[in-house]
Amino acid sequence: MTKVKTTYNRRTFLKTTALAGGGMLLSFSWLAACAPSKQQVAQLPKNWFNLNGYLKIAENGQVTIQSPNPEIGQNVKTSMPMIVAEELDVDWKQVIVEQAPLNTDIFSRQIAGGSQSIRQSWKALRTAGATARQMLREAAAANWKVPVTEITTDKGILFHKNSGKSATYGEMAAAAAAIPVPKEVTLKDVKDFKIIGTSRKNVDGQKIVTGKPLFGLDYQREGMLIAMIVHPPAFGLTLKSIDDSEARKMPGIREVFSINTYPATMTRGAFDVDAFPEMAVIVGNSTWEVMQAKKALKVSWEPIKPYSFEMDGWRGKTTVNVPAGLESSETHSAKMAELAAQPGKVLRKDGDPDTAFKNAATIIERHYTAPFLAHNTMEPMNFFAHVTDEKAELVGPIQTPEFMEKSVAARLGLPLEKVDIQMTRMGGGFGRRLYGHFLVEAAVISQKIKAPVKLIYTREDDMTDGVYRPAYHVTYRAALDANKQLLAIHVRGGGVPDSPVHANRFPAGAIDNYLAEEWSVATNISTGAFRAPGSNFIASAEQSFLDEVAEAMGKDPIDMRLEMLQRAQSKPVGEKNDYDAARYAGVLKLVKEKAAWGSAKPGVHRGVSAYFCHNSYVANVLELHLKDGKPVVDKAYCAIDCGIVVNPDAAANMAEGSVVDAIGHALYSKLTLKEGVPEQTNFHEYRMIRHHEAPKNIEVHFVKSDVDPTGLGEPIYPPVFAALANALYKATGKRFYNQPFFPEY
Repeated sequence: MTKVKTTYNRRTFLKTTALAGGGMLLSFSWLAACAPSKQQVAQLPKNWFNLNGYLKIAENGQVTIQSPNPEIGQNVKTSMPMIVAEELDVDWKQVIVEQAPLNTDIFSRQIAGGSQSIRQSWKALRTAGATARQMLREAAAANWKVPVTEITTDKGILFHKNSGKSATYGEMAAAAAAIPVPKEVTLKDVKDFKIIGTSRKNVDGQKIVTGKPLFGLDYQREGMLIAMIVHPPAFGLTLKSIDDSEARKMPGIREVFSINTYPATMTRGAFDVDAFPEMAVIVGNSTWEVMQAKKALKVSWEPIKPYSFEMDGWRGKTTVNVPAGLESSETHSAKMAELAAQPGKVLRKDGDPDTAFKNAATIIERHYTAPFLAHNTMEPMNFFAHVTDEKAELVGPIQTPEFMEKSVAARLGLPLEKVDIQMTRMGGGFGRRLYGHFLVEAAVISQKIKAPVKLIYTREDDMTDGVYRPAYHVTYRAALDANKQLLAIHVRGGGVPDSPVHANRFPAGAIDNYLAEEWSVATNISTGAFRAPGSNFIASAEQSFLDEVAEAMGKDPIDMRLEMLQRAQSKPVGEKNDYDAARYAGVLKLVKEKAAWGSAKPGVHRGVSAYFCHNSYVANVLELHLKDGKPVVDKAYCAIDCGIVVNPDAAANMAEGSVVDAIGHALYSKLTLKEGVPEQTNFHEYRMIRHHEAPKNIEVHFVKSDVDPTGLGEPIYPPVFAALANALYKATGKRFYNQPFFPEY
């Protein structure tokens, strides 16, 4: 058992007995860095909704647990309450789960991104459940006049074995409300978990499959109007004028005007990425009527001039410089190839790589590229807004509600406490809904028309609006001696506009001579995080390259990686290596065992890959065959070390989805531009994986662990690309250096 300090007084562990039926509200703020004010405390119980997270215990023993983070399909709405319920020691059948409201004064990380929801909240949620349980035990001990150490719990019932007395949590809830918050509580041993580590169905599962209104596009409000935007047809253009004479005559159209989402005087937040802040807006009674009016709207555009804006990002305030011009993928590729041949900014240098390459008997040099990718969530961007002089109410799907609350307040000139963002379930995100310019747009539109409005993007609006996965180019070099022993590795990479190089990850630390460099290309095309940012490309290049090096050395690709990891474990090079070599090797050994590596059937071709990111370790083996020259992935093996797995079935589902998603993007997906115009506007041009193309069998294996949970939604994704590329090499005899691998299909 682990003892933890609660470090919170009675004001920060607010309770009330004024619930219906004499129940008890236990509200916790371990996810917060600040406490409620005296005024908030005085206003309780009616204002308990303002707290960051809570559990309610009713007189009948029913427990309501709120999930604080946005639900994007990663199933945190089930897994986060499971953690609270575990330490509370309640029967999961007695639990009702609700989405917690946004409260930026209380929550410290109300975000769906970075695969950090469970990792960042693990201790906080456990402490909340354990503290509530302790207060209930103390209430029972006082009532029965026995030592609290003699009170045990099980499935929401308190027991005193010596006297034979028992009571439900509901029966003791009112008495527990008078108990002081304990300064220290004991958390369970991992071996004693009853809920964590067991599979629980998605709490929204039935609602999803029966079509209940859970998503932003489902949201309705009486008197709500519909808005749509018209943004420039090309990056590098901006709004010049609008001819709305025909559009205004069309049925159901209320307003046509222009907006500027981010004026030059406004400092943007970290997630206010937007290439088209100035745009035309059409507002009407229905989606169909507005879509028809969009076709009649005549908008003129003009080239942008180079400009700059201030952004208050992760590393403080910075100036972002945006170049003018109409950019094309062809010119991007040429520029990246040019920079790839020049020295870059040195990120890390171990040993003497220059001498190692100079004295090498063999040098292997390979170039890897990847295009822009669109996120293409199934639910296009949308948000509801109702802005008055007194407040701004917003409802919809967003991964960063606490950040966008600040952006809306800044843009509308309202105090932060006057902005209320309610979260709906999201129909996909993958990083796209980290960037909430569409939310700010909805707020600005509502403020202008003085009415409730829902902003809806069409698929074409969404796909051509930017915030793409950057385009990348990386060069890998390896030096071998006359005995085919590895002497040095050199990686130099960059992109439009970011570098994907993670200098302190494997194989750094596993080789004496190592050099990592980066470069970048400025652009006016907006880019951002895309499932496992940067890692999704660099893992593909690195792990494909290591396979090729292993072949040149005459070694099995898994054995070669394990040898390098053994070196990193026993005699690491450098002090900044950000991975645990033993855990890294562990997933390779596990996938080797589960896939029975080396025993593939005739006609079946296998590739392996492993990667570390988002605090987790993943190894994949993919099996495929060729049919009419086209790859068919038959089976995938996935070995994962992400610490304690809260909900195994949900975790396996996430792994399966990651594998399918990665295969599709590796084989088919790309977004290209010509003179600033995106050449793919919908799914008939932007190829996604089809249902029948998914592997028929995906085996997911988790390393048994008592380490606190780490990331899961993103780290599974990156190594799939290289496992596929390496399997394709075995099948075709051809190495695949440029994504997508099969763009013609």
